[in-house]
Amino acid sequence: MARVAGVDEAGRGCVIGPLVVAGVLMEEDRIEELRSMGVRDSKKLSPKRRETLALEIKEISCKLGFFELQPWAIDKVVERGVKLRRLNYLEAMAMARVIRDLRPDRVYVDPADVVAERFCEQIRCVLPWEPEIVCENKADDKYPVVSAASILAKVRRDRIVADLRRKHGDFGSGYPSDGRTTAFLESWFSDNPTCPPFIRGSWVTVRRLRES
Repeated sequence: MARVAGVDEAGRGCVIGPLVVAGVLMEEDRIEELRSMGVRDSKKLSPKRRETLALEIKEISCKLGFFELQPWAIDKVVERGVKLRRLNYLEAMAMARVIRDLRPDRVYVDPADVVAERFCEQIRCVLPWEPEIVCENKADDKYPVVSAASILAKVRRDRIVADLRRKHGDFGSGYPSDGRTTAFLESWFSDNPTCPPFIRGSWVTVRRLRES
């Protein structure tokens, strides 16, 4: 029986906290159980439902994998600005790391790049074997095993963000479009000239605040 994996991420657009990549490895004949459980794209589920599903996914999976891209790592590639070696490439390498850990026969990936074929090739080039790779935009809507990975990534990141809130105060969702997040950033940089390790200093929102 083939082993199938799904890989997805959470937190790409956030200004606070890491980008979390998650993967789930399953026996192919158990994937339909994900549909029965109500697994779908994490953005369409409540936080409580995601937490419940994450536990159920773990129970029927062969293995889970995670990789966290910290703000400093994201800042490094964004600020370096090398063509085709920015955040999309960094995310491809993180997904390849998770895929290597899971070692599937076939893997479904939701690419960060609008050119799915390019993203797929970046992953393929660093794998020590040749699994079948299905790399499609909106894969988290199309394939339940990718939806499962999106849930795992979101739950892991939400827990990290909750811990950051306990340490540093309520900064909202961590997205630049969130008023509480921008208010927190304004307050932080009015008192602190340096960028802390949990904030992405390369984001335009942060650069503007630090300059002003």
